[in-house]
Amino acid sequence: MTADSLQGLQSVSVVVKGQNRGTITNEKGVFSIVVLKGDQVEFTSIGFKPKTITIPGNMVGNQYSVIQLMVNDTIYLPATILKPRPSREQFERDFLATQIPDDNLTVARKNNNEATRRILMSSLPTDGREAGNRYLRQSANKYYYAGQAAPQNIFNPFAWAEFIKAWKRGDYKKKR
Repeated sequence: MTADSLQGLQSVSVVVKGQNRGTITNEKGVFSIVVLKGDQVEFTSIGFKPKTITIPGNMVGNQYSVIQLMVNDTIYLPATILKPRPSREQFERDFLATQIPDDNLTVARKNNNEATRRILMSSLPTDGREAGNRYLRQSANKYYYAGQAAPQNIFNPFAWAEFIKAWKRGDYKKKR
């Protein structure tokens, strides 16, 4: 609850310290969480000072109710001084001649031409999904013929036809 008006605070983070678990309060400031005796529970919310309580070790029973008051936290920012430009020429130089960076769509269009894609593809490392898919494809190819001999192109008549055509063209002659 707020300390000044006693109103329930919504979305206050309630975290058990050192255990990476917690919850948030509902629209009325109510929450429920499982803790052990001696645990420290921290309450935090934007605009309020954080508060930590310790669950009593000598507590009787297995339920403990808390009404935690949250105090406003005021933050003062350093002063900002705004000064106008001394002349119109300086304003035009500083403001009107400024190059505005491209938005995401323009950058995507620039990166979409074939030469840029080839450069990006050769220079960027593969991400986890790409590497995983490649490994799975390699494994599938390896296991496809597991326990049997893989086919050989020596018995493929189309491969022989291509070989004979290449021989007739002179593809296998030594070039000087």
